[in-house]
Amino acid sequence: MRYLTIYRHFVAQSLKRNLEYRADLILGIVSFIAVQGVGLLSIRVLYNYIPDIAGWTYNELLLIYGIFQIPRGIDHLLTDNLWILSNMVRKGTFDQILTKPLNPLFHVVAQRFQTEALGELLLGTGILIYVFPLLELELNMVQFIVLGVFILVGSLIYTAIKLFATTLSFWMKNSFPIMVTVYDMALFTQRPLAIYPLALRFILSYVIPFAFTAYFPALYLLYDVNVMQLMVQAVLVTTVLLFLSYRFWLLGIKYYESAGS
Repeated sequence: MRYLTIYRHFVAQSLKRNLEYRADLILGIVSFIAVQGVGLLSIRVLYNYIPDIAGWTYNELLLIYGIFQIPRGIDHLLTDNLWILSNMVRKGTFDQILTKPLNPLFHVVAQRFQTEALGELLLGTGILIYVFPLLELELNMVQFIVLGVFILVGSLIYTAIKLFATTLSFWMKNSFPIMVTVYDMALFTQRPLAIYPLALRFILSYVIPFAFTAYFPALYLLYDVNVMQLMVQAVLVTTVLLFLSYRFWLLGIKYYESAGS
């Protein structure tokens, strides 16, 4: 409860800063919608040239893309500050985090509530509202719950992978390029996994498991799959990934050496 109260105050202060310049806030949200909207154009162009993409129709590709935006947007909204950890380590400002009577990871994450991510969430939700009737998807309560679990799992996968990559900065001082490279592997899962080689499908499913953020949820909604097996795999993979990432973070804290310019 103490951490929830503290987090609420962090979010309130972040919102006050963002709302002080409302034009910038609106422009940031719109720009994210525009940038992510380019992906819709790429899907249209791709489908025009390749009308049969592993048996998936254009609207089914839109479903994957719509789901893809939501967990990514939630991660962006809540944990965007992990991107600047490398900068904090290089400048020595991470020392200030360690002097506070708070969990260091919580403190880093809570410092920023990234409202621009609302653009991703709005776009993803809008795509799903548009494409569900076209695919004749009328979800029952169980399907809504399962989709919600997948979205939660997907958000945690993004955060865990980002945490693992940013923790490398405790040794490298600048792990940002690695973060970008690993994080952008999620872009592969905007398409059906069947179009990729077996080795890449395995990596995206069980090593850097971005497949659970969009592809597998879409597969569940469209086709007759073993949902219990899929859910167990999703929860197990996510739990292991979170555990390893946090343990790696704690190891990084242990070996952290202050730096500065």
